[in-house]
Amino acid sequence: MAQQVESARRVPLSRDRVLRAAVALADEIGIESLSMRKLAQQLGVVPMALYKHVANKEQLLDGMVDVVVGEVDPPVRGSDWKSAVRQRILSARRTLRRHRWASQVIESRTTPTPVVLEYMDSMIGMFRDGGFSVDLTHHVMHALGSRMMGFTQELFDDSASSDAETPPAVSHEMADKYPYITEMAMARAHDAESAVGPGCDDQFEFEFALDLLLDGFERLHRQGWTSTEH
Repeated sequence: MAQQVESARRVPLSRDRVLRAAVALADEIGIESLSMRKLAQQLGVVPMALYKHVANKEQLLDGMVDVVVGEVDPPVRGSDWKSAVRQRILSARRTLRRHRWASQVIESRTTPTPVVLEYMDSMIGMFRDGGFSVDLTHHVMHALGSRMMGFTQELFDDSASSDAETPPAVSHEMADKYPYITEMAMARAHDAESAVGPGCDDQFEFEFALDLLLDGFERLHRQGWTSTEH
């Protein structure tokens, strides 16, 4: 450890190095435990040295999002729009599976960074290059929402209830009051390695919904759908 810190001190500090070190540290200890002090310790510098490259914690988080989004594969050239969009979104999902804290940070940002704007612009461009009108593309982007970035926002976080053992009496009461919820809960088979943690956002369900959306977009595009007609 001492040798690693000493080696880190000899490498010049830069904004890129600070951000990539922050991403690696968040991968290791979680985003909640990340602090400027711990990051400085990891880099073998005093905390004040970081502020030459990031003004504050919020700017650090913005930069970390940029690093993560920058890892998403670029659009596939020469493919039809549907394949290109699907491959890009699934690449984004693979990226978030490597950085499981990232969806939480992306959701917390109030203003998109230039890297995120470039990503969104390229996504829009894939639909426009595929012949979609500006009108339809606008509604497509709303329909995709966070799925465009590789994750979905669940209505409820059921990870706590699924981990705890429910007393039999409570289970029977739940089944009587909410039979269809209970039926679905008993039948589900979810992926504990979801990009957004335990819950309903496993890989199969993500791709299932993505393909439904893409098929729907394709149908509307072929029909020449416009919002002014509805």
